[in-house]
Amino acid sequence: MISSADWAFGRLDVTRVWRRLAAARVNYSVDEVHRSAWNIDFYSTALPEERPGPPEPGGSWEHACRLVRDYEFSPPEIVRALYDPAAPLLGRDMLLEARFHGMHFYCGVRVTDVVDETRDRTDRVWGWAYETLEGHLERGKVTYEVVKRQETGEVLFVVSCHSQGAPTLGPITSLGWRLFGRRTQLRFYRRCAERLRLFVEAAVRGENPLPGPPSTVGHLVCAPSDARMHRLDAVAIHRVAPG
Repeated sequence: MISSADWAFGRLDVTRVWRRLAAARVNYSVDEVHRSAWNIDFYSTALPEERPGPPEPGGSWEHACRLVRDYEFSPPEIVRALYDPAAPLLGRDMLLEARFHGMHFYCGVRVTDVVDETRDRTDRVWGWAYETLEGHLERGKVTYEVVKRQETGEVLFVVSCHSQGAPTLGPITSLGWRLFGRRTQLRFYRRCAERLRLFVEAAVRGENPLPGPPSTVGHLVCAPSDARMHRLDAVAIHRVAPG
C-alpha cells in the first residue's frame, strides 16, 4: 500500500476531500436540461461479439461489465477517481481528479442510477450513471452501459450524457472551460471507448488487461488501475471544488 503523499493524486489530503462529498448535493435539476443550452451526447462503441443468446460466462459482455463497474475505462491522463469499493454502487460518492496541463481539478460525483435489465425484450443491459455534485466544473449526468443484443450477439459500450459548464465558475476558470472544456470532454469519451475495447479484447484472449491492483489510500482505491504519479505532479496546481 502506498501513502497519499506518493499517490497519483499528489500531495492533497484526498481522503478528507472525499469525506466532504457526503454532505454535497447534486448541483442541477433535470428540469433545467434543455438542448439549446446543454450538450447532449451519445456514443456507441462495438466490443468483441459473442454468439447470439444470453451473455456468455467469461465473455465480452461480462468482462466489459466488470471493467465499467470499476471505472477502469477512464483514461488516467484525463480523469481519475477515488472511491470506497466496499460501498454499494448505487449512492457511491466518487472524487474525480480532472487533469489538464499541470492543473488538477477535484470534483465530486454520485452514482444515482444502476441499470440491470433486458430492454426492448432482446437487449441485455448493465451499467450505471453518476451526477455532478456541488463544486463540480460541470453540471449533468453521464450514463455508462454495456449492451448485448441477444438476437445478433453484438456487444456495445454506450455512453450518454447531458452536461454544461457550471455557472458558478470564476471568470478565469470559466474562460478556460469555454476554450478547452468541450474539446477535453469529447476526447475523454473517445479515449474511454478506445480503452474499454482494448481491455475487453485482451480479456477475451485470456490476458489480464490491467497492470495490477489499483493504488490505495487507506480503504479507498484510485481508478483506473494504471494511474501512476508523474514527476511533474508534485508541482501541479490543485483546485478543490472549482465550481
